Amino acid sequence: MLAVLRNRTYRHLFTAQVVALVGTGLATVALALLAYDLAGADAGAVLGTALAIKMVAYVGIAPLAGAFAGRIPHRALMVATDLTRAGTALALPFVDRVWQIYLMVFLLQAASAAFTPTFQATVPRVLPAERDYTDALSLSRLAYDLESLFSPALAALLLTAVSYDWLFTGTALGFAASAALIVSAVLPKAPAAEGTGGVRTRAAFGSRLFRATPRLRALLALDLAVAAAGAIVFVNTVVVVRGHFHRAAGDVSLALGAYGAGSMLAALALPRLLSRVGDRAVMLPAALALPAVLAVVAAVTAAAPDGWAWAALLAAWALIGAAGSAVLTPGGRVIRRSAADEDLPAAFAAQFSLSHSCWLLTYPLAGWLAAGAGLPATALVLGGIALAAALGATALWPRRDPDALQHEHTDLPPGHPHLAGAHPSRAGGWSHGHHYVIDRHHHAWPHTTRDRAAAG
Repeated sequence: MLAVLRNRTYRHLFTAQVVALVGTGLATVALALLAYDLAGADAGAVLGTALAIKMVAYVGIAPLAGAFAGRIPHRALMVATDLTRAGTALALPFVDRVWQIYLMVFLLQAASAAFTPTFQATVPRVLPAERDYTDALSLSRLAYDLESLFSPALAALLLTAVSYDWLFTGTALGFAASAALIVSAVLPKAPAAEGTGGVRTRAAFGSRLFRATPRLRALLALDLAVAAAGAIVFVNTVVVVRGHFHRAAGDVSLALGAYGAGSMLAALALPRLLSRVGDRAVMLPAALALPAVLAVVAAVTAAAPDGWAWAALLAAWALIGAAGSAVLTPGGRVIRRSAADEDLPAAFAAQFSLSHSCWLLTYPLAGWLAAGAGLPATALVLGGIALAAALGATALWPRRDPDALQHEHTDLPPGHPHLAGAHPSRAGGWSHGHHYVIDRHHHAWPHTTRDRAAAG
């Protein structure tokens, strides 16, 4: 897996991702402390609102960023968003009103919503070989998991010597270092987006791509399954550990660490596994495992809080992490094979927005249910959502899903460049086969239109 770091451009991009993640982790800790200083006992409500603002920024800004990514050089866009995040972080120590926190969080996350899909769309062009790209996806998953463990520890160490205001300086330095690394990387030129549609049309294209492509509709359902299971971990771990098991605060970190360990182990195993079996054969069973694990969580939280129940909870958290990683990590491969190179920014932006819409649904649901109906009911409801989503993905994703599809064009004139090699069909159109994606020549999926693709 580490062999992919021999590629200088990818090494710079990956390092930029890592230092930006560390900066984000420091900002998370510092924001919590800032919220407590400004709001006291209401800090939880402030952070909950900030989390909602973060998701709204992700859902609303990412499609627009994907549209602009086809018109702005990717390097310039990523550097600009990194510098925006650095400037916002430097301004945070001067905040003295709660509404200012909300404004800064929106700016910070709006920049992240532009940076992340653009970064994701750049990596497959840097690493065109599928094996290298799979290794990069696993490394990215490991980076996210390690950051969740490393950043809080680093923040705790720094706070023994400096005040939390200095953590925002560390955040700004992380984003500035990320920008410098991206400037130093030699990125391949992004293909120009085809078509003459404006920003609004390009922003809508990613969603249309997901609606029209069966495997991408399945990917969105899989994102919902992961969000249903992940929400109970991120929202309710402190409630389960402290309220149900009556364990020490440090055990909250232990439970979250079990989740991260499961995710990392899966990420390490995926490159070899995906080289033997396809994405569908890995992602669907992993998603179907999530509702079963949540049923175990319901039983554990309904039982007496003794030793075996605590061990079962840690195992369940690890399994949720592993299954979630097995679903999310190959998602980039699915998007890559489902979009033309020039449409990758729009495709990744749409996935970023739509997947965070799932979290925007499950985060508050997990909190409200736990407060009103209890932990066992919460696990069962979220497990039901995960089961419905996983079964929906199984139905949506055809078992036979080749890249090349035979299809027919009825509106393109004879001699059109796209019809090179095509032959006349019985219906009076032109028939041929190639790697099929939704684009300006193909507006519908052949399997849903009797092997005809509308031409524009």
